Amino acid sequence: MTLATPVLHTARLRLRPFTAVDADPLFALHSSPHVMRYWDSAPWNERARAELFIARCGKMADEGTGARVAIDRSSDGSFVGWCGLSDWNPDYRSASLGYCLDATTWGHGYATEAAHAVLRWAFDTLDLNRVQAEADTRNGASARVLEKIGFVREGTLREECVVNGEVSDTWVYGLIRREWRPTALPAPARH
Repeated sequence: MTLATPVLHTARLRLRPFTAVDADPLFALHSSPHVMRYWDSAPWNERARAELFIARCGKMADEGTGARVAIDRSSDGSFVGWCGLSDWNPDYRSASLGYCLDATTWGHGYATEAAHAVLRWAFDTLDLNRVQAEADTRNGASARVLEKIGFVREGTLREECVVNGEVSDTWVYGLIRREWRPTALPAPARH
């Protein structure tokens, strides 16, 4: 069963399927040691990784296992990152949320806004009951994004992964449909 990747609009963002032209900005995003410092994979060192990521996004949609969208700022059309759902299970009505945004956009509320839009689509269109997300315990900013949109910290996976050679704990978050507040998007940060 395929899963059509949506085009979503928010007050400041356009979320859309990836295309081949996204390879360069996607590579710049994932090759940044600063952006990737809490990920369980090293920064990319080959542009081919971006092309593979884009191909996998299409494969996820074709196989019906998830949907990842590129995030563009509406005001200038610039690529600022991505957000998406993976591990979609229609029988359990569940999926996992993930996102990655360029460091220059941090603190402006874009991750919160994009994740909120993807969740609205997930609950309304996919009829999900549960969405899960994970964050490195040292990544307080990502934890705050999840909590702003209603996720509840459900536990800690102790020494769950190795990040840049360092053993790291992971927080597990969950959002249940009955706790979802589709209109409760916080105001964007002002800078």
